Amino acid sequence: MPEPIALWVAPVSNLAGVARHILDVARVGLPGYRLVVTAPEGPLLEQLRAMGRPVVPLEVDCSVTDTVRALRSTVRRLKPVMVHSHLAKADFLVTMATVGLAVTLVSTEHHIPEDPLTFHGTRAKALSRQAAHNARIRRFAALIAVSESTKRDMLRNWRPTAPITLVRNAVDRIAPASRPPGLRILSLTRLAPEKNLETTLRTFREVVRSHPEARLTLAGEGSEAIRLQHLARELGVSETVSFPGHVDAAEAMADHDVLLQPSKADNLSYTLLDAVNAGMGVVASDIGGNPEILPAHCMAGPDDVAALAALVIDQGLTPQRRPQLPPGIPTVEEMANGIVEVYRRSGRR
Repeated sequence: MPEPIALWVAPVSNLAGVARHILDVARVGLPGYRLVVTAPEGPLLEQLRAMGRPVVPLEVDCSVTDTVRALRSTVRRLKPVMVHSHLAKADFLVTMATVGLAVTLVSTEHHIPEDPLTFHGTRAKALSRQAAHNARIRRFAALIAVSESTKRDMLRNWRPTAPITLVRNAVDRIAPASRPPGLRILSLTRLAPEKNLETTLRTFREVVRSHPEARLTLAGEGSEAIRLQHLARELGVSETVSFPGHVDAAEAMADHDVLLQPSKADNLSYTLLDAVNAGMGVVASDIGGNPEILPAHCMAGPDDVAALAALVIDQGLTPQRRPQLPPGIPTVEEMANGIVEVYRRSGRR
């Protein structure tokens, strides 16, 4: 008898955090289920195809009506027992596409910013979005949060009727190579306002004042690239800051000593998990799920430039103070098993 299908719905095509989550689960599989992913064409589906995982392209840049119609057709054709959505846009599409269909809905929440204005601009928009979440969340049999902080934010903002299960983002432990002291600093994130990269540059300027040998690589792509390059020149650090765009994350981490991430919107960051796993020094803001990864001596307020700079120097020049992964971070297989346990408790409607 064929395994029942769990249809995962994601509205993204790029290889950011949600795609990483999906690819990790696809690599180990969901015990007892056949995983099928529907998402827009792009690098995510390409990698899934290379892994031999079944995919269904989903156009999300057309009208909502057309997207919902296509998704409903996929659900009717595949007859999944679970439709599992990732990110708010997928949640809304799924609730519309499955009306009247005998399927259990599950949602994983990957990120809720502590400040509701981070993504919505005005309080009116934030409240409107919150009301929409309160309504749609009642269609779901189960909810998954990838960090304890996200679970708290879901309870506070959405008042869900479905149970929320904590299944943290995962990483498989490696034996990190021995790393000497150094101040080769890496920022590895989307160049977007919520990532607080202006503070990254200002922190680096403080580091350079006492350690002129320090270097910063501000890797990534996004809308803030040109503004950040101008700011580096204004701060007088452009000669020691590079903007390489997209880079291979593992290679970049191997070539640097400290990861600096004073973001104002983080959940349970895969970048932080990977950096700790690789034995890097790590400095981040004390927000979101960061305290679930890092000890207190690796964090400061997202706007506390002086404290962040002091931590960067400490992490760079004192390797024995660099963090280790806490036991609460699961392996990828443990994460997949946790998701399946949510399915089991949710039943098959």
